[in-house]
Amino acid sequence: MEDKGTNDLKVPFLRSSHSVAVSLSPPIHKVDEKAKTVRFQIRGVKCASSLTCLESALGRLNGVENAMVSSLEGQAVVRFMPDLITAKAIKETVETAGFQVGEFQNQDIAVCRLRIKGMTCTNCSESAEGALSKVYGVKKAVVGLALEEAKVHFDPNVTNIDRIIEAVKDAGFGADLISSGNDMNKVHLKLEGIKSPKDLTSILSSLELLEGVNHVEMDVEHHKVTVSYDSDITGPRSLIKHIHEASGSSNFYNASLYIPPRPIETERQHEIQMYRYQFLWSCLCSVPVFIFSMVLPMLPPYGNWLDYKVHNMVTVGMLIRWVLCTPVQFIVGRRFYVGSYHALRRRSANMDVLVALGTNAAYFYSIYVVIKALTSDNFEGQDFFETSAMLISFILLGKYLEVLAKGKTSEALAKLADLAPDIAHLLTLDDDGNVVSEMEISTQLLQRNDIIKIIPGSKVPVDGIVINGRSHVNESMVTGEAMPVAKSAGDKVIGGTVNENGCLHVKATHVGAETALSQIVQLVEAAQLSRAPVQKLADQISKYFVPTVVLVAFITWLGWFITGEVGIYPKHWIPKAMDAFELALQFGISVLVIACPCALGLATPTAVMVATGKGASQGVLIKGGNALEKAHKVKTVVFDKTGTLTIGKPAVVSAMLFSKFSMEEFCDVTIATEANSEHPIAKAVLEHAKKIRKNYGSQTKHIKEVKDFEVHPGSGVGGKVGDRRVFVGNKRLMRSFNVSIGPEVKKYISDAEQLAHTCVLVAIDQKVAGAFSVTDPVKPEAERVIAYLKSMGILSIMVTGDNWATATAVAKQVGIQKVFAETDPLGKADKIKDLQMEGVAVAMVGDGINDSPALVAADVGMAIGAGTDIAIEAADIVLIKNNLEDVITAIHLSKTTMSRIRLNYVWALGYNLLGLPVAAGILFPSTGVRLPPWLAGACMAASSISVVCSSLLLQYYKKPLNLRIM
Repeated sequence: MEDKGTNDLKVPFLRSSHSVAVSLSPPIHKVDEKAKTVRFQIRGVKCASSLTCLESALGRLNGVENAMVSSLEGQAVVRFMPDLITAKAIKETVETAGFQVGEFQNQDIAVCRLRIKGMTCTNCSESAEGALSKVYGVKKAVVGLALEEAKVHFDPNVTNIDRIIEAVKDAGFGADLISSGNDMNKVHLKLEGIKSPKDLTSILSSLELLEGVNHVEMDVEHHKVTVSYDSDITGPRSLIKHIHEASGSSNFYNASLYIPPRPIETERQHEIQMYRYQFLWSCLCSVPVFIFSMVLPMLPPYGNWLDYKVHNMVTVGMLIRWVLCTPVQFIVGRRFYVGSYHALRRRSANMDVLVALGTNAAYFYSIYVVIKALTSDNFEGQDFFETSAMLISFILLGKYLEVLAKGKTSEALAKLADLAPDIAHLLTLDDDGNVVSEMEISTQLLQRNDIIKIIPGSKVPVDGIVINGRSHVNESMVTGEAMPVAKSAGDKVIGGTVNENGCLHVKATHVGAETALSQIVQLVEAAQLSRAPVQKLADQISKYFVPTVVLVAFITWLGWFITGEVGIYPKHWIPKAMDAFELALQFGISVLVIACPCALGLATPTAVMVATGKGASQGVLIKGGNALEKAHKVKTVVFDKTGTLTIGKPAVVSAMLFSKFSMEEFCDVTIATEANSEHPIAKAVLEHAKKIRKNYGSQTKHIKEVKDFEVHPGSGVGGKVGDRRVFVGNKRLMRSFNVSIGPEVKKYISDAEQLAHTCVLVAIDQKVAGAFSVTDPVKPEAERVIAYLKSMGILSIMVTGDNWATATAVAKQVGIQKVFAETDPLGKADKIKDLQMEGVAVAMVGDGINDSPALVAADVGMAIGAGTDIAIEAADIVLIKNNLEDVITAIHLSKTTMSRIRLNYVWALGYNLLGLPVAAGILFPSTGVRLPPWLAGACMAASSISVVCSSLLLQYYKKPLNLRIM
């Protein structure tokens, strides 16, 4: 059967948001697909003839296939082979010829995602981002602290991924490639039958020559191959078959699907395991140190042996504490030294610097005490080995708990990614469409145009179109729509949704990374990586935070030390076995370790991660922290009419006869005439006429064909049905062919127009036989959404290209007071700008191509998910399930998230504002309460954990359920 609605099947459900806007040149002619195009402005032009000479010079370059230089526009378009010449060389040629090159835009912009290791605070993320941005050829780089990832847009003709990774490593961070631009469709295969390296070379060469294969990576040691391919040309099963066919007479090759562990999860588990082991090893030494220094001395006679003097004033306890503390300080704590070194080399300071300063101060002062006790027979000093060891242990415990909590911030996204089933039922059909065979295969082996069977209760593996069967599909896990959606032949289905009651045969249209589910995940990942404007405050504070803390710690130590030495405070304040220097040192170390910028850096990104993931699971895709932050400021929402406030599909609401013709005859001539029209209103009339015919019990299968069919643009259609001349259209069509319109008909038309309905007249033999009243129904939720927005203090406005009568009628029906009608696409954008000039934040809700300028102009653009791809790409927020209630959800989620971010800042700054004075000893003179360094370290760790846990509470967000007039 012929699939209906397949024109847009090759268009992705959502376009990727990680591309860089570039100007593309018009195609010159069809050439090798490996050729690249570069377009740039030329300045310093003195005459047109010089440009002609330049065009000839460019054309003579080896590797340049075509060069066009426009003297009128002052720009050049060059098509070249990157294997023979680079865009940089072309630019240098132009400059050598004496011209200035303006904006140099290359068509080939590549994207890669990197895992960044070793970041602890916003200073680190900014340093990594700065290092990436300085790489020549990098167009844009964004580093996310909470995700520990970077997304880099670069020119592959100028730089490559290896250089980018090297730049990150030079900055003192670890870096691993997560994915690159050619990973859109990638399959991992395990090879069998390999006997020698020659076999691997043979398979590699064979795959590289296969049409549709973009890139091949071979793991020689484990006999695995990774193939990136074009899904329009080939697929996983074709690749496996090709490997099998590459077998020779002596060798038999085979390949099977290999599913590597998810990089993010693998890295996260590795990080969790690393912190757990480090903490346990630290505890192995620091717990005995704590017992020997804090517990046993308070339990005589059990701790008396620790005071036994080995030589002069050196005791057994001192030596044991030194031995146990040293591996904690230099082996377990090595990561703090490495982090501090790289941070100081970047001329910045982070948490590692604070920890290294604090623990080294305690450790090396303790060594000084031991040496002094070793060389003196009357020296009495207190070592702080337990401070160093316990401080490192508590910080590692805090990082371990923080990593565990951070892993949960992306749970919503992980659940989305896991929605697709592992197994699919692949069907083989004969030429007549009958099922020949059925087999179970991995979903990853599906290819475009495969026919798959979806049984009741199973999940849809990929996006496709139903070719046979009827059922209801629950799409709530992808779109958030709770009600199951009816599906029949010609309807689209989304991968990851659940088939409820019937059996469906589906033709796969989007597989792998092209599916709607994969694109939603990619979009949310991009959103989680973006930086919200509110985070700028934390970034600014973090720049000066650590140097300020170091200064405060030094002043604290100096203040307590000097006042103690000159006797400003009483001697009995100093604890037993301490002197003024040691007491001051403990206060200084406590100040160093309690103040950490980690919590401040995590306050915004963790909340954005959880909110965007939660929004996606509820059918609201938010394209980044910027959109999430702006939405809560919206005070005016501008709605398009058609397809936004209305369903966007014309429907007949009434039919009327004005002649002696029976309803059956009237419907027959209408069906025959409108069957040849493609106009949406004609289709609505045709569908309604067929329903009426069916209600009258007619079993007629053959409708008379229309002859002399004519389309009258903007008016209607006409033709001959049997011996009768029939016209179906508006008043203008009737007047054009002198069809008289009686008073009864005129009244019907007038009543319909007052209700913003369109009247379709049917004339038979120059007389109006009847009429249909057609309207674009208002969405059932529109009125209560407008009312709820009003209760939130948000003004609703309609801007539409329709006439004033229709626009006013619809606005009155939904409760909108302010209307702008008969507005073109640019006029819509101008209205948005006029509203913004009044100082209010404006959101635009639309669904069509003509809404794109307004969506871009608005502070927050919201595209209805059922709308066009252009509108979806232009918008900041995509409402997947085409429900206006999600306009409120988006705004409400934004308000909730911003409140959570503010609370996070309270937690982060509160710990520091309250903890710093206590650590500095402000309570000690009056209460005797002081904060030991190890306890200060525990408080510092608690601040980061509390911020992450605060963000995790957003996972319990629920939509405003009761949309009522308040």
